[in-house]
Amino acid sequence: MSSQEDVLAIGTVNPSAQQAAQSHDLHRNLTWKDAFWVTSGVPAGVLFTIGGVSATIGQPAWFIWIIAILVGFAQCFTYAEISGLYPHKSGGASVYGALGWVRYSKFVAPVSVWCNWIAWSPMLALGTSLAAGYMLSCLFPADSVINSWQLTLFDMGFISKGLTLRVNSTFVLATIFLLITFKLQHSGAAAAAKTQRILGIASLTPLVVIALVPLITGDMPSTHFLPLLPLTHDASGASVMGSWNAAGISTAMGAMFLACWSTFGFETAVCYTREFKNPQKDTFKAIFSSGLLCLFMFIAVPIAFQGELGLTGMLAPSIVDGSGVGAAMAKFVGGGVVVFNVIVVMLVLSILLIVMTSMMGSSRTLYQASVDGWLPKYLSHVNEHGAPTRAMWTDLIFNLFLLLMSSYMAILSISNVCYMIFVFLNLQSGWIHRLDRADWPRPYKCKNWLLALGALCGFFDLAMVGAGANFLGENTLRNGLIATFLIVPVFLYRHYVQDKGRFPESMRQDMELPHARAGILPYLALAAGVAVVWIAAELTVIG
Repeated sequence: MSSQEDVLAIGTVNPSAQQAAQSHDLHRNLTWKDAFWVTSGVPAGVLFTIGGVSATIGQPAWFIWIIAILVGFAQCFTYAEISGLYPHKSGGASVYGALGWVRYSKFVAPVSVWCNWIAWSPMLALGTSLAAGYMLSCLFPADSVINSWQLTLFDMGFISKGLTLRVNSTFVLATIFLLITFKLQHSGAAAAAKTQRILGIASLTPLVVIALVPLITGDMPSTHFLPLLPLTHDASGASVMGSWNAAGISTAMGAMFLACWSTFGFETAVCYTREFKNPQKDTFKAIFSSGLLCLFMFIAVPIAFQGELGLTGMLAPSIVDGSGVGAAMAKFVGGGVVVFNVIVVMLVLSILLIVMTSMMGSSRTLYQASVDGWLPKYLSHVNEHGAPTRAMWTDLIFNLFLLLMSSYMAILSISNVCYMIFVFLNLQSGWIHRLDRADWPRPYKCKNWLLALGALCGFFDLAMVGAGANFLGENTLRNGLIATFLIVPVFLYRHYVQDKGRFPESMRQDMELPHARAGILPYLALAAGVAVVWIAAELTVIG
């Protein structure tokens, strides 16, 4: 058997028998509007990193946000095209991208799916912990016992300096939020989408108001935006304006790496292709409308924050760690205690919204990856409502462990390395699909120049990984690459132990092709990607 035939080896399981073994399937009861509201939580991601981006780059932070969302928006057209090729699949862009790579390597393909899940799933822990922090700071003084007690369980300094497993009030309250989110989604995507619509309207309101008030009042001095010089530190450690030398460019790449973690997230709109009533039309409408929302929010909100607070305000510890964002937003509109509490509640709702978005998307990625033969079989189960409950339980347990960690920035930075690798693989799969599946019907076909732009953006994303990852902590790049390749033993178990080296029968139509026209180009793209990461890492100057 040739190597290509080995890659395409398919099992002999009867599809009807396989379907009978699974008593339920995902339901087609969503429209693009439902997916829009499901992903409307993505703009809340700005709350996680708005202070971190400013702390990294300084005054040019607002411009970094503009570039980051423009890159993300340019990439969405590739995702929209490849998603339309597989209207019968759930799980999002990573699943469709994996099918482009499987002809060339059965080991590269699951990396796409795995990296997407590793990137999205930790949002559950990050979001619920931030929401818990808002509530605790609102209800209790910072020096109160409930905010200060902590029980350390285990030292994880071998991963990141100062990292431990611990239990505190944030863990307890975040766990409650996580269980509530799980319960809301147990009745399926349609019921969850209705909840998302309500939460979306309630949570987007403060972000829109905060974005518009400074723009309308004009209370944004130009000195809060200019000069566009990167942040550096003098001999005493004080923040000062730097210059666009090697260190300054490296700093900008670190800020971009962090900002893109938030701005790229609306690609989750295509996770629900299998549940759309009309996937041929709804898929593109979902991701394009979500992209337009994010385009506005990720430009307007950072500009409003920086315009109102200035660099000094953006570098305040409470803004950098996110705990003081609610108080800052209340100050924007001149509110007192009542307004502050209302805004905190709305912020909690907005964060729970992105947590729901994350659980819905990441659980469907696990589900489809199991159906396709990448991950263990137990994940390919849904309940009577069409909810992938075993995948949701896996998400829940994984994030309970993450909530025990003392540094959520370490989680974010490692997951972002994985995310950028997924993005690179998926953007390259766009032209691989175009070459190998030129005759397949495409409900949406992006322009050639957009497809090429997306591929170039993939290499730019990898440059950010090489140059920017370690700005978020020593050994972040190393830890992210280790997390990426954890899929290898998992896939080996599924493919060679559970499936005896053959893919499920349901994959035949998706994988069979008369010719693999891309030839050696995918391998060259992989080699070039590795080179970009290595060169960027070697040229980086961390001051």
